[in-house]
Amino acid sequence: MKLVISCEHGGNDIPKDFQKYFLNQQSLLESHRGYDAGTLDLFEKLVPIADFSESNTVSRLLIECNRSLHHPKLFSEISKKLPDSERKYLIEYVYLPYRNAIEFQIRSYIAAREQVLHISLHSFTPCLNKVERNNDIGLLYDSRKLLEKAFCEFWKNLIWEENSLLKVRYNYPYLGSADGFATYLRKQFPEYYIGIELEVNQKWVKNNAFDESIKTSLINSINRLYSKN
Repeated sequence: MKLVISCEHGGNDIPKDFQKYFLNQQSLLESHRGYDAGTLDLFEKLVPIADFSESNTVSRLLIECNRSLHHPKLFSEISKKLPDSERKYLIEYVYLPYRNAIEFQIRSYIAAREQVLHISLHSFTPCLNKVERNNDIGLLYDSRKLLEKAFCEFWKNLIWEENSLLKVRYNYPYLGSADGFATYLRKQFPEYYIGIELEVNQKWVKNNAFDESIKTSLINSINRLYSKN
């Protein structure tokens, strides 16, 4: 089995040529809408155990690398106002290079009849629209994929063995079947591909890094998940 780690929202970078569109928007860029706090730190800790890894640090407020090209939120309320030429530039030089690199590597593994486990790293705000998210960790998968379901059940148990106090839920706070990079990849690779989105509550984040206890629990569980399959 090959382990692929991706991080779609690792940073809130705005390339120089586009910074003029984000004047006085620093607080928005630093919010949960600008990026997934803590994920780049976790990603960097997982790189050594992955067979392939790729991260994106351009803010989702410029272009959303976890959405399909047809999705209405591919561009934010700020970037959707950009000229067509600049939006096409973002697709060609930010969105596609990131996604194509991961898809190409997965395709090469599957062509060699290798099973691929793809873990996509994300984090979520503890409260959205005045509703508290009632979990520490979310394991998102397509419920129609029995192998993905089995992996998540196994992974949940491994996380609990590391820290029984963590609240782990399936397909929460989002559905694993919703539009996203893993959903797209499942359609490209109906066999030999397992796509799981890991969502971690941002209440565990300080200075853009997850608390060491939860980070260690996740890294150890992924090490064990990967080594036993």
